Amino acid sequence: MSNKLFPDEFYRIVEDIKTMKIRGAAEIAIAAVKDLVIASDSITTNDVDEYFRLVKKAAKILVDTRPTAVSLPNGLRFILNRLIQDYKRGVNEVSSFKEKLRSYANEFIESAKNARKLIGMYGAGRIEDGDVILTHCNSGTALEVIITAFRQGKNIKVIATETRPRYQGRITAEVLDKVGIETTLIVDSAVRYFMNKVDKVIVGADAIAANGAVVNKIGTSLIALAAHESSVPFMVAAETFKFSPDTLFGRLIEIEEREYTEVVPKEWLEKLKYVKIRNPAFDVTPPEYIDAIITELGVFSPAVYPFIIRERFGIFYMELEPWKD
Repeated sequence: MSNKLFPDEFYRIVEDIKTMKIRGAAEIAIAAVKDLVIASDSITTNDVDEYFRLVKKAAKILVDTRPTAVSLPNGLRFILNRLIQDYKRGVNEVSSFKEKLRSYANEFIESAKNARKLIGMYGAGRIEDGDVILTHCNSGTALEVIITAFRQGKNIKVIATETRPRYQGRITAEVLDKVGIETTLIVDSAVRYFMNKVDKVIVGADAIAANGAVVNKIGTSLIALAAHESSVPFMVAAETFKFSPDTLFGRLIEIEEREYTEVVPKEWLEKLKYVKIRNPAFDVTPPEYIDAIITELGVFSPAVYPFIIRERFGIFYMELEPWKD
């Protein structure tokens, strides 16, 4: 007999998020929200407290998959904090909570999809005809800005980093190639060499802190430093659900470290006695190196961004960890 609390499909999606079969901050959030619906629909109890315990358990399993990608817990906060408010207002039937959870999940997913389109529109306004744009990793929001500008008729070129060790930049190059945008793929360490040929840098974000600092794929901070040195505008395209509410209360964003086998083969390291591998997946870019954060609400400086977020989300970030008892 299986000891699993939820269907196999739930755990398959959990594993796909953990192993990066599902990648990209927005895609991870949407997948997690859909998976919470799967878990909720599978719960058979008619006891509201037991239902909440199981939903929170499912949310905790999802939160633990990727500690840095704040879009994932924010998607779950979006749902759970609203359910908590419903509970306080007197909703007392499991069937009602299941229906509401599904409705909140759909609301978040639709909002995420619309956000990307708006970011593309606002960001494209910052791109001029003839620009050469450098981008890092494989950000759906950054690509939305670039592709929107291209489809507006702007003659642009892109320089994309390989983004080792997972080579997400190759995916970016493939996407841009299909659209018809002339793209040059470079190794990460060549960024400084090419920066004098770049007009703007546009990257995505996995999390944004209360001081406007941006957590993104490892290597982003070095690119921002090179751009700052060369007076090249450095812009971040990010949905508002990538803001980390924990940082409002002094908590630090946990930087995920992944398996060393992403960097070197296991057999190679086993031959060596005094060598170890570190593989952080993200780094932090300080706000003074960021010229603008492009969101679905408009384009803001890093200093203004946190105030916009707090005004927009208010009470729904008061419960920072609604998946805990």
